[in-house]
Amino acid sequence: MKLPKHRRDEAALNSRLIRRPIKRMVWLFLLPTFAAFCIGFLYPFFKGLFLSFCNFRITSQWTWTGLENYRKAFQDPSYMHAFWYTALFALVSLIVINLFAFTIAYALTQKFKGTNVFRTVFFLPNLIGGIVLGYIWSMIFDGILIKYNTSVILETKYGFWGLVILVCWQQIGYMMIIPNVMPSITICMFLSLTNGFKLFDQNLALTDGRPFQQLGNGETIKTTEMLALNIVNAFGTNGGGNRGVGQAKAVIFFIVVAAISIIQLQASRRKEVQQ
Repeated sequence: MKLPKHRRDEAALNSRLIRRPIKRMVWLFLLPTFAAFCIGFLYPFFKGLFLSFCNFRITSQWTWTGLENYRKAFQDPSYMHAFWYTALFALVSLIVINLFAFTIAYALTQKFKGTNVFRTVFFLPNLIGGIVLGYIWSMIFDGILIKYNTSVILETKYGFWGLVILVCWQQIGYMMIIPNVMPSITICMFLSLTNGFKLFDQNLALTDGRPFQQLGNGETIKTTEMLALNIVNAFGTNGGGNRGVGQAKAVIFFIVVAAISIIQLQASRRKEVQQ
């Protein structure tokens, strides 16, 4: 029912009178969230960026070293191996996860009984934590590979494909539920790439980076160690008395993941516009 003109004018006036003080005080409502963002993200981020140029054991005691930590990071064979290993893993998991997710999603759009049950079953693995999944799949793989007198922590190829299978089993159901076609491809590719590069829990629980490999220069690397695990280890026993190298590795890691994500999103969104 249409309101009389004087009633409409009165409602509009009341609406403006209500909105005006809210607009003036909007900063007061945003202040707690902004303060939490500064304390929980901005300060640690810039503090970490600064410490990546320092030699430190604890954050309150540091010595400026400039680009020395970055030089050591790029000269660390374990870090470079972890980088290329992670890149290969992210690419393989990106293809496998999204191929299976799209196939399953398409199959479940067909009219047959029990589609909701299948959606639930496929999605459930995503609710399980990465550490738990890593230990569960470690026992499964070792139970299979024991027949061949080997394990996922004894051979690099089994560790790699073990991680791929684990992550695919966990994430395919999640990617499956994202609707539409091109927009979902953009989102799924973004999530798959970033998840692949950031993978830590599953890598720690399934292989812990093992097996070991002796290099010609006498150094030892872990052949299934991914970037996130390598960075954590750089802060621990591998870091010695200087955690600045680990912090430099973390900054490089952030820049690489951010750059890849931005490039991928821009490329995918251009295809969305074209369609």
